[in-house]
Amino acid sequence: MEKQDFAAAIGDSFQQFGFAMVKDHGVDATVIDEGWALARAFFALPEEKKRRYDAKNNGGQRGYTAFGREIAKGASENDLKEFWHVGRDLPGGNPLAATMPANVWPSEIPQFQPLFRRLYQEFDRVGGQILSAIALYLGLPESWFDSAIRDGSSILRLLHYPPVSPDAPGIRAGAHEDINLITLLLGAEEGGLELRDRQGNWLPVIPPPGALAINVGDMLQRLTNHRLPSTSHRVVNPPPDRRRVARYSMPFFLHLRPDFLIEPLPQCVDAAHPRRDPPITAHDYLTERLREIGLIKS
Repeated sequence: MEKQDFAAAIGDSFQQFGFAMVKDHGVDATVIDEGWALARAFFALPEEKKRRYDAKNNGGQRGYTAFGREIAKGASENDLKEFWHVGRDLPGGNPLAATMPANVWPSEIPQFQPLFRRLYQEFDRVGGQILSAIALYLGLPESWFDSAIRDGSSILRLLHYPPVSPDAPGIRAGAHEDINLITLLLGAEEGGLELRDRQGNWLPVIPPPGALAINVGDMLQRLTNHRLPSTSHRVVNPPPDRRRVARYSMPFFLHLRPDFLIEPLPQCVDAAHPRRDPPITAHDYLTERLREIGLIKS
């Protein structure tokens, strides 16, 4: 598919649904398979070992966040999940290093660090390609996002939703919008992910095996003055016969560099579409939202 055709297809899907699905993304399937195996190995560790890497002191940005700690903005019940975060490695002399905690790694699984550093780099690369297509869709130079995401605060999250009982009520993750620019998600094939369309209906998101489900985050929504909307999504409990099956997923939250000022693009503002959000730096916006979901305590 030609660049402009791909840009039009993904941009139109984002504008209509806030989501798109991408096959042939170029991430080595054997590396992904090894990532799934290592994620399962980590979450199978005893609770006391996992909690050695507790992320509660760094705003949940690196290491382990225990089951039930995160809550969707405005929700009354905490999500039924645990997760691990891998972030960007910046050298100490980098002026942005103060905004990004150092990564931590589980000593019980020696392969964990090199594998997930490699996967992080792969997601970073593919995310940049998707943003190049978005730039073209918006009438910007193809490389417009390159400097905006260089040394960005992107996060690779390894997610585990443990099995639930056949009669369990509720949902595994409450309805929410993502904070970042775009999210690249592996692992949505195990049912449960749903998006809310413009009419308020919940639609299942079921990408082909190995494909990426990609969605718009709030930062891109603000940047495009809501031309590309950040769509509410959730993870519901599966049918009763699948509730004893754990669900794993691997989202990559692609972020702007912390000092980037998020303000509407000029071509997204006119008399019919006045500016909707005030300017804010990516770091300040991220901090504000992390407080809302309970990962940073006020």
